[in-house]
Amino acid sequence: MQTRSTGRSDPEWGGLSDSVREYVREHYLEPALSRGQVTVRVVAGDVHRGLGLTGRVPSVCSALKKQSFLAANGLRLEKVEGPPSKQSTTVVYTYSFTSGAPKRTHPFWSLRGAAKDVFREIGGGEAFLAAERKSFFGVAQGEKEPRP
Repeated sequence: MQTRSTGRSDPEWGGLSDSVREYVREHYLEPALSRGQVTVRVVAGDVHRGLGLTGRVPSVCSALKKQSFLAANGLRLEKVEGPPSKQSTTVVYTYSFTSGAPKRTHPFWSLRGAAKDVFREIGGGEAFLAAERKSFFGVAQGEKEPRP
């Protein structure tokens, strides 16, 4: 069994690098894309703390500059700021999204038009609403009293 502080591979947890990259993708990259940002800044210490790690800063820093991470997310590493070692909680990575950045949309957008065929079968949205109102109120719109 692996603990988060060791970062050793374990089937339940996966590799530490994968965890770092997924955390950054979920907490930094996807929100930046949805806001339409062109660049995003990631502080190594924030990722380290966010994952609940202890003593794994060099691994976090390494994962954040891997070519595979950059390519998979359509990123270009613009700038790395921090101490000369570039292995500190204060290291700041500035990325820009390339034209190949994956387009991420909110999952609810995938539902758009999902009931289109259903409504077409029953005569459209207005016919559906009229039938629902009639079954609820017992009167069709525009009538004075219920039909027998």
